[in-house]
Amino acid sequence: MGHDTHRLGEGGPLVLGGIRIDFPQHLIGHSDADVLLHAITDALLGAASMGDIGEWFPDTAPENGHRDSQSMLTLVVEGISEAGYQIINLDCIVFAEAPKLTPHKLAIRQSIARILSLPLEAISVKAKTGEGVDAVGQRVAISAQCVVLLSKPNV
Repeated sequence: MGHDTHRLGEGGPLVLGGIRIDFPQHLIGHSDADVLLHAITDALLGAASMGDIGEWFPDTAPENGHRDSQSMLTLVVEGISEAGYQIINLDCIVFAEAPKLTPHKLAIRQSIARILSLPLEAISVKAKTGEGVDAVGQRVAISAQCVVLLSKPNV
Protein backbone atom coordinates (compact mmCIF):
# COMPACT_ATOMS: atom_id res chain seq x y z
CA MET A 1 0.00 0.00 0.00
CA GLY A 2 1.24 3.44 -0.88
CA HIS A 3 0.05 6.86 0.21
CA ASP A 4 1.05 10.44 -0.53
CA THR A 5 -0.27 13.95 0.09
CA HIS A 6 0.85 17.26 -1.40
CA ARG A 7 -0.30 20.81 -0.81
CA LEU A 8 -1.90 22.83 -3.59
CA GLY A 9 -0.40 26.12 -4.77
CA GLU A 10 -1.54 28.81 -7.16
CA GLY A 11 -0.86 28.38 -10.86
CA GLY A 12 -1.37 25.32 -13.02
CA PRO A 13 -1.28 22.91 -14.54
CA LEU A 14 -1.95 20.05 -12.17
CA VAL A 15 0.15 16.93 -12.85
CA LEU A 16 -1.63 13.76 -11.80
CA GLY A 17 -0.95 10.21 -12.88
CA GLY A 18 1.54 11.43 -15.44
CA ILE A 19 -0.88 13.74 -17.26
CA ARG A 20 -1.32 17.50 -17.17
CA ILE A 21 -4.77 18.71 -16.19
CA ASP A 22 -5.84 22.26 -16.98
CA PHE A 23 -6.47 23.58 -13.46
CA PRO A 24 -5.55 26.90 -11.79
CA GLN A 25 -3.51 25.13 -9.07
CA HIS A 26 -0.56 22.74 -8.98
CA LEU A 27 0.83 20.35 -6.39
CA ILE A 28 3.80 21.60 -4.37
CA GLY A 29 6.73 19.32 -3.68
CA HIS A 30 10.43 18.75 -4.08
CA SER A 31 9.81 16.76 -7.28
CA ASP A 32 6.95 17.45 -9.70
CA ALA A 33 4.69 16.36 -6.79
CA ASP A 34 2.59 13.89 -8.80
CA VAL A 35 0.85 12.51 -5.73
CA LEU A 36 -0.68 9.55 -7.59
CA LEU A 37 2.60 8.34 -9.11
CA HIS A 38 4.24 8.77 -5.70
CA ALA A 39 1.60 6.56 -4.05
CA ILE A 40 2.07 3.93 -6.78
CA THR A 41 5.86 4.08 -6.36
CA ASP A 42 5.57 3.60 -2.59
CA ALA A 43 3.07 0.75 -3.01
CA LEU A 44 5.44 -1.09 -5.34
CA LEU A 45 8.40 -0.58 -3.03
CA GLY A 46 6.40 -1.71 -0.01
CA ALA A 47 5.02 -4.82 -1.70
CA ALA A 48 8.57 -5.83 -2.65
CA SER A 49 9.99 -4.88 0.80
CA MET A 50 12.43 -2.53 -0.91
CA GLY A 51 12.04 0.60 1.23
CA ASP A 52 10.11 3.72 0.35
CA ILE A 53 10.19 6.62 -2.06
CA GLY A 54 12.09 8.83 0.43
CA GLU A 55 14.88 6.29 0.69
CA TRP A 56 15.18 5.89 -3.08
CA PHE A 57 14.77 9.59 -3.90
CA PRO A 58 15.59 11.72 -0.82
CA ASP A 59 14.46 15.34 -0.92
CA THR A 60 17.91 16.30 0.38
CA ALA A 61 19.52 15.19 -2.90
CA PRO A 62 19.75 18.09 -5.37
CA GLU A 63 19.19 15.77 -8.36
CA ASN A 64 15.70 15.04 -7.04
CA GLY A 65 14.60 18.67 -7.15
CA HIS A 66 11.75 19.06 -9.66
CA ARG A 67 12.33 15.44 -10.69
CA ASP A 68 9.78 13.87 -13.02
CA SER A 69 7.75 11.32 -11.02
CA GLN A 70 7.48 9.12 -14.11
CA SER A 71 11.27 8.68 -14.10
CA MET A 72 11.19 7.74 -10.40
CA LEU A 73 8.44 5.20 -11.00
CA THR A 74 10.30 3.76 -14.01
CA LEU A 75 13.47 3.27 -11.91
CA VAL A 76 11.46 1.53 -9.18
CA VAL A 77 9.75 -0.74 -11.72
CA GLU A 78 13.19 -1.68 -13.06
CA GLY A 79 14.36 -2.39 -9.49
CA ILE A 80 11.46 -4.63 -8.56
CA SER A 81 11.71 -6.41 -11.92
CA GLU A 82 15.40 -7.11 -11.29
CA ALA A 83 14.37 -8.56 -7.91
CA GLY A 84 12.09 -10.98 -9.76
CA TYR A 85 8.72 -9.31 -9.15
CA GLN A 86 5.94 -8.89 -11.68
CA ILE A 87 3.12 -6.37 -11.31
CA ILE A 88 -0.31 -8.04 -11.53
CA ASN A 89 -2.60 -5.05 -10.94
CA LEU A 90 -3.15 -1.92 -8.91
CA ASP A 91 -6.08 -0.12 -7.37
CA CYS A 92 -5.71 3.61 -6.75
CA ILE A 93 -7.77 6.31 -5.10
CA VAL A 94 -7.22 10.04 -5.60
CA PHE A 95 -8.72 12.27 -2.91
CA ALA A 96 -9.43 15.73 -4.37
CA GLU A 97 -12.22 18.22 -3.85
CA ALA A 98 -11.37 19.73 -7.24
CA PRO A 99 -10.90 19.30 -10.11
CA LYS A 100 -13.48 16.68 -10.90
CA LEU A 101 -11.42 13.72 -12.05
CA THR A 102 -14.01 11.55 -13.83
CA PRO A 103 -13.30 13.20 -17.22
CA HIS A 104 -9.57 12.47 -16.74
CA LYS A 105 -9.63 8.95 -15.29
CA LEU A 106 -9.24 7.11 -18.59
CA ALA A 107 -6.25 9.26 -19.61
CA ILE A 108 -4.70 8.75 -16.17
CA ARG A 109 -5.20 4.97 -16.39
CA GLN A 110 -3.70 4.95 -19.90
CA SER A 111 -0.69 6.94 -18.69
CA ILE A 112 -0.07 4.58 -15.75
CA ALA A 113 -0.54 1.52 -17.98
CA ARG A 114 2.04 2.94 -20.40
CA ILE A 115 4.56 3.72 -17.65
CA LEU A 116 4.15 0.26 -16.07
CA SER A 117 3.83 -1.63 -19.39
CA LEU A 118 0.57 -3.16 -18.18
CA PRO A 119 -2.79 -3.68 -19.88
CA LEU A 120 -5.37 -1.00 -19.12
CA GLU A 121 -7.61 -3.49 -17.31
CA ALA A 122 -4.85 -3.99 -14.70
CA ILE A 123 -5.15 -0.33 -13.60
CA SER A 124 -7.99 1.00 -11.46
CA VAL A 125 -8.26 4.70 -10.58
CA LYS A 126 -11.07 5.98 -8.40
CA ALA A 127 -11.76 9.54 -7.29
CA LYS A 128 -13.16 10.68 -3.95
CA THR A 129 -13.80 14.13 -2.54
CA GLY A 130 -13.10 15.29 0.99
CA GLU A 131 -16.73 16.28 1.57
CA GLY A 132 -15.51 19.63 2.90
CA VAL A 133 -13.48 17.96 5.67
CA ASP A 134 -9.69 18.06 6.32
CA ALA A 135 -7.03 19.45 3.96
CA VAL A 136 -8.51 17.69 0.93
CA GLY A 137 -12.02 18.92 1.63
CA GLN A 138 -10.75 22.45 2.24
CA ARG A 139 -8.98 22.37 -1.16
CA VAL A 140 -5.57 22.77 0.46
CA ALA A 141 -4.17 19.38 -0.61
CA ILE A 142 -4.65 16.32 -2.79
CA SER A 143 -3.93 12.80 -1.53
CA ALA A 144 -3.64 9.43 -3.20
CA GLN A 145 -3.53 5.81 -2.10
CA CYS A 146 -2.61 2.73 -4.06
CA VAL A 147 -2.72 -0.99 -3.38
CA VAL A 148 -0.63 -3.17 -5.68
CA LEU A 149 -0.49 -6.92 -6.22
CA LEU A 150 2.90 -8.36 -7.10
CA SER A 151 3.91 -11.85 -8.06
CA LYS A 152 7.33 -13.48 -7.86
CA PRO A 153 6.94 -16.32 -10.38
CA ASN A 154 10.34 -17.94 -9.84
CA VAL A 155 9.87 -18.56 -6.11
